[in-house]
Parts: sequence; C-alpha cells; structure tokens
Amino acid sequence: MKKSNKIYNQFVKRFLDIILSILLLIMLSPAYTILILILYLFQGRPIIFEQIRIGLHGKKFKIYKFRTMKIDAEELKNKFTEEEKKEYEENQKLKKDNRVTRIGKFLRRTSLDELPQLWNILKGDMTFTGPRPIVEMELERYQDKKEEFLSLKPGLIGYWQAYSDKSTTYQERMEMELYYVKNESFGFDVKIFLKSIVTVIRKAINTI
Repeated sequence: MKKSNKIYNQFVKRFLDIILSILLLIMLSPAYTILILILYLFQGRPIIFEQIRIGLHGKKFKIYKFRTMKIDAEELKNKFTEEEKKEYEENQKLKKDNRVTRIGKFLRRTSLDELPQLWNILKGDMTFTGPRPIVEMELERYQDKKEEFLSLKPGLIGYWQAYSDKSTTYQERMEMELYYVKNESFGFDVKIFLKSIVTVIRKAINTI
C-alpha cells in the first residue's frame, strides 16, 4: 500500500467515518425508531440480524442489519431446489428468495436494512466505502488474492454495489472489489458514495 493511502486509511478516512457516522446516527434516529416499531409490530423479534463477517487483515467481527428474512431462514436452506442450491453457491444469494419477508424486500430495495452498520463504522469494524464484508466461506474464492482483499476495512458501500447490476456475476464482483483495493483514493470514495446515493434514491422512487 502506498504511504499516502496508508495515511488516508489510518487517519483521514477514520476521522471522516467517526464524524459522518455520529451525524447520521443523530439525524436518522427518527427513521431508526419508526423502522424498529414497524419491524417489531409486523415481524416480531429479533429486529436486528447479526452475523460474523471477515474484516481488516482477517479479523472477525459481528455485522448488524435490520432483519429482512424469516426467523427460520437458515433451516429453509434445506428446502432449496437443486437449481436454487446451484444459484446460491455461485452468487451467495438468490434472485427470488422466498425466505425474505414482505417488509424485508422493501428494506433491501431501499438499502434501509444496512442502516445499523453505522454502529459498525463508529466502532471501527467498517468504513463508509470499501470492499463489502463477506462470510468466511466466501473468502476461499479469492484464493491467492485473500490478503490483498483483506488489506482494507470492509465498507458500508462497495464499488461493485454502486456500479453493478442484477446480471453481475460473483466473479465480476470479486474483480470489482480487487480493482477498488488497488485504486482506493479520496476521489474514488467520493465518486462511489455519490453514485450510491443516486442508486438508493432511484430504487426508493421505483418502490413507491
């Protein structure tokens, strides 16, 4: 990693993460409250979904999201068809996942399910822009590029997340993540951040 990038990651980016996450947590507190009430009334507990992800230099941490799936989502994997199993193995997700609740679909389309990750950013486990955090099983796909991929903190917003579409394969996603790692800069981060805002607004409008 270049010396300038190291300074940016350790000091500038961390400073911005702390300031922005605190401001957003305060500004979005009404939205948090409303979402928590809606989820409690229509889905019950747990409201927050927690999962272990792989972070900077392989350090494991607990990621937070608003729960978008049925409580027995893990058990329902056993009921996947062979076609669904293949799709999930290839992409780590399904285009049509019956485990996702009605409210969960809305939260995912608008990215509102990711809001609790502001706490991950404030804690220092994540940053605003970076490779999206993955589970340990996914890490094996990076093979000899594992250390390179894990050289940056995972982000709330990823390059592939902001610029890819539904046709993007997992292999293409990995290539985009590694491209970001090699080209990370303040300007690139701002570009990704702004692009993601436009993407979220467009998705929100389409759900109305």
